Amino acid sequence: MVKRIIYPPMWLVFGIVAIFALNEFYPGLRFTGLTSQLLGGAILVAGLALLVFAGGLFKRAGTDMIPFRDVSALVTGGVYRYTRNPMYLGMAAILLGSAVTVGAATALLIPPLFMAIVEWRYIRPEEELLAGLFPQEYPAYRQRVRRWL
Repeated sequence: MVKRIIYPPMWLVFGIVAIFALNEFYPGLRFTGLTSQLLGGAILVAGLALLVFAGGLFKRAGTDMIPFRDVSALVTGGVYRYTRNPMYLGMAAILLGSAVTVGAATALLIPPLFMAIVEWRYIRPEEELLAGLFPQEYPAYRQRVRRWL
């Protein structure tokens, strides 16, 4: 039997769908306006940029972006000097930007939920894998750089 894995970008899609569903059916307090539109858009664009830059560093290092597959390098430069998980952080920012843009208070629950899911399902197991693959480099990197920010 083949184990099916839901990759992190699918959780991003689920989060976007949840944000728009909450906005439509259970918005709670509303905070719509030009300020929330601009702020949300800026956060969303920053998240996209972070995702693209971090992915480019993986490609440049010749290692796979898909969790747990073909890990051949420990990427510690660029945005990885500030966060160990810039791609996940970028996805969380996309969700936060989307939630702020729609202006529904309940939608703000989705980014922290996404972060909890990816930390439990991906980040912690990836950290164990990296510690085994890079026994000297990864613990030193982990001490220097925070998981999220």
